[in-house]
Amino acid sequence: MLNKDNLIQYFSDGIKLKGSEKIGTEHEKFIYSKKDLSLIPFHGERSISAVLKKFIENSWDPIIEDEQIVGANKNQASITLEPGGQFELSGAPLNNLHETCREINDHLSFTKSLEEEFDIGFLGIGYIPLGTFNDMPKVPKKRYQQIMTPYMKKIGGLGLEMMYQTCTVQANFDFTSESDMAKKVNVSAALQPLATALFANSPFKNGNINGYLSYRSIIWDNTDKDRTGILPGMLDKNFSFEQYVDYLLNVPVYFLSRNNSYIDTTEYTFKELLDGKNKDINSDEITILDWETHVSTIFTEVRLKTYIEMRGADAGSYKSLCALPALWTGILYDDETLDAANDIVKNWSLNDILNFKIDSAKSGLKTSINNRTGWNIANELLEISMHGLEKRKQFNYSGESESQFLGYLFNIVNNKEVMASKIINSFQEEWNKDFNNLYSELSF
Repeated sequence: MLNKDNLIQYFSDGIKLKGSEKIGTEHEKFIYSKKDLSLIPFHGERSISAVLKKFIENSWDPIIEDEQIVGANKNQASITLEPGGQFELSGAPLNNLHETCREINDHLSFTKSLEEEFDIGFLGIGYIPLGTFNDMPKVPKKRYQQIMTPYMKKIGGLGLEMMYQTCTVQANFDFTSESDMAKKVNVSAALQPLATALFANSPFKNGNINGYLSYRSIIWDNTDKDRTGILPGMLDKNFSFEQYVDYLLNVPVYFLSRNNSYIDTTEYTFKELLDGKNKDINSDEITILDWETHVSTIFTEVRLKTYIEMRGADAGSYKSLCALPALWTGILYDDETLDAANDIVKNWSLNDILNFKIDSAKSGLKTSINNRTGWNIANELLEISMHGLEKRKQFNYSGESESQFLGYLFNIVNNKEVMASKIINSFQEEWNKDFNNLYSELSF
């Protein structure tokens, strides 16, 4: 039977040797028909299934559920589908940002090759601009349709919008000790609202401007109070694996997977399952894989696995996909720059950060925290990150350092215009409120 030490060990097993840290990037996009901007269905000649089959023909290994292809694997990378058909590349753990952006570019080059064949587009945005929940494709994964969708309906909030109508990009990073993990989590949890504002790209809903720059952020905050937002413990300087385990033990478990079926366990926390409170489940048969699955259903802005995930950014353009891991690599993978970033946030209270998060999702980086505007903080963070990237001395074949990937963010800060503001202005003026222009601009 699993005990608490086993659960703590799961996280401590993620500790890497100094100098061996990797970078992982995950990004989602919507697939739409260029004919009418509707999202393509799961089945059919022009469908998500047909797109997946093209990846299989390109030497990807299929992931099968109930005799249907629902994903693919290749070289430590994977293609997965979110509930509303959001098409996600979970990249391999790579050594530097040049490799990361090459992987992204190769993936998008392949999806580009499918556009003419299927007359489709791949849209990089944080929230689908047109349509409602009923217009979204429904991916036939059992855990989505049998467990999570009914549960989101039951608890209320915006969970269905989160599942079916949002897209994100995230970057993943290693830790070299428990104390290193704690410091990286402290800093990144505090700064996540600023990253949300910097990458804000979800200002439309059902054909209208929705009043937010990052509506996706608002949705995630109102999805499931047990597992979303900024976890207060992650701001604790003594944050530990054990503290995180204590939190996870008391979060309801969505499901357990047994014999290709899913058992609804939403009425029980993981601790209650281990304590045998569910009489239909033998607590001795609960495994570390069940724990790993439970960990993956936590939706906090920063999520700890055997690595650390930065989850606060809206999906966006190619350059934004490279910029997010660049920002965090420069901050997190050098002791000097991590300390410098920590100096910025060390006096921020939880209340300060939560208010900044709410206000910046609506008003962007003109929002202030501790008498500093987001623009001012973002500029300082970019300088810190650039210094960290240049210290890494990772160069491409042309002799360029990783700091080149921050150019997208420096342009945003210098012009004081995030993507959401830019597309709102263009939509209302030069595009004459034509969503065809919007989709064309935001497609890869």
